[in-house]
Amino acid sequence: MSKSLDARLAAVAKRIFCTTHADIGSDHASLLVSLLRTGRIGYAIAVENKQLPFENSVRALKGLAAEVRFGDGLDVINTQEADSLSICGMGAESIRGILLAYPKRVPERVVIEVSEKAEVIRRWGYEHGFHLASEEKTFGRRFFTILCFQRPVDSQQRDPAYENVDLDSALAFGPFVLCRKDRQFDLQLQHEEAWWRKFDRLSPEASHRLGLIRKVMDARRVRSLL
Repeated sequence: MSKSLDARLAAVAKRIFCTTHADIGSDHASLLVSLLRTGRIGYAIAVENKQLPFENSVRALKGLAAEVRFGDGLDVINTQEADSLSICGMGAESIRGILLAYPKRVPERVVIEVSEKAEVIRRWGYEHGFHLASEEKTFGRRFFTILCFQRPVDSQQRDPAYENVDLDSALAFGPFVLCRKDRQFDLQLQHEEAWWRKFDRLSPEASHRLGLIRKVMDARRVRSLL
């Protein structure tokens, strides 16, 4: 990967290898430039809906096998035009809105980077037939979650990532992390559980979240003793 990529974009880039890749909200197009120069993709489509990022991407991709389109999400991507799609640097709800706006235009492979509310994206994949192929967290000043989805050949096939795990817990925290030892994840659970305990009253959503945290913490404690 290009040395210019930070940890989160490097994690996204290593999940992409195809002929034509589309990136929504590419800004300076550093991800696409790296993918093109390392030969991981043959052609790039950058999508921007604001003038300055659009101009930044045009400059960055000049002379490369790429084009920049001005538009809103998948509005300017045709069905089956791209083999894979990435969306980085946006809120989870905004990303979900983009994916839901034109469901038939979503490519077979989707790589998403979010800094919070990754459960929103996991649930989108689970409810719309995209299997969770991998999930990775990058840590630093902020931590990011990189989610990679693949549409299965058999649309009726259940996502194997969610087999043998509690579905609510897996959607909330990620099925893969629930099944492995991860000290950073354990610390994250402890920190969040302590945070919610500060409040005398919680909304139903917060109470549900706290219940899931405690359920997962208990299950991990039992597993560690086995």
